Amino acid sequence: MVEGRYDKNALKQAVDAVVLETRGFGVFRDEELRALLRRLADKRGIIVLTDSDSAGFLIRNHLKGILPPGRVKHAFIPDIPGKERRKRAGSAEGKLGVEGMSPEALIKALLDAGATVAGEHCEETPRGGITKADMFALGLSGSPDSAQRRAKLLKKLALPEHMTANALLETLNLLYTKEEASQLTIDN
Repeated sequence: MVEGRYDKNALKQAVDAVVLETRGFGVFRDEELRALLRRLADKRGIIVLTDSDSAGFLIRNHLKGILPPGRVKHAFIPDIPGKERRKRAGSAEGKLGVEGMSPEALIKALLDAGATVAGEHCEETPRGGITKADMFALGLSGSPDSAQRRAKLLKKLALPEHMTANALLETLNLLYTKEEASQLTIDN
């Protein structure tokens, strides 16, 4: 699930998969599209891949609220300054969106989110087990400077700066074991 047709074109060049569009904020008003997405998420699961700007996160959070929990995976592209070739000016936040990412970056984002590859059996290192209490112990939530610490960690891990503490927790659980997460340092 991506925001628009240029994002869809970019993703279709990287993967052979069904790619649906939210039509930007159109998903907020289109009950038929929302019903379809709920059905697809329930039946197959959905991966959400939006731009790393505030609009992308608004759409992502809307989808998180309307789709069945546990049936949605969130893929994140890195924050990379720039503008897409087809545009005269960059986005308001000056970042590349999904359409500006390389196929390799898109594939990495999908794999990091837990996408499966057809016909490929992979022995996965168990990830996860990181809790909100761990986030607190790491200083990533619940303290006066936790927002700044999260921002540093997001930058270090090449994750979008608008990611919430809960989205960071979900992403850390996809990418790291509890032990690996405890080794993440943000003071460097």
